[in-house]
Amino acid sequence: MVQDAEKFAEEDELLKKKVESRNALESFAYSLKAQLSDSEGLGGKLDSSDKKTIEAEIKKVQDWIDSEGATATAEDFDEQREQLQAAVAPITAKVYSSGAGGDSSSSSGGYHDEL
Repeated sequence: MVQDAEKFAEEDELLKKKVESRNALESFAYSLKAQLSDSEGLGGKLDSSDKKTIEAEIKKVQDWIDSEGATATAEDFDEQREQLQAAVAPITAKVYSSGAGGDSSSSSGGYHDEL
């Protein structure tokens, strides 16, 4: 009985990590999507090609979740989130370093904390 409890505790921990990783990926993608639609925020500061690039990356992640999400591991979800962050970071860095003016440290720092 103790062995069963230990076995199930390990399985529960793996499942918990998987759910947390999936939620982190979905939350990040959703947050990006919301920021793109904000015409006074990030969405209004991007040129159309950068916006399309980010939208394509979000779509790629959403398609991956739909096709692989049921069998993916926590590490798979973490890897997808890191890839999305890597694809978006240069674009957002460019926007906030060139367009924020004198307030660049607070704008840039606040945004990158969300990523």
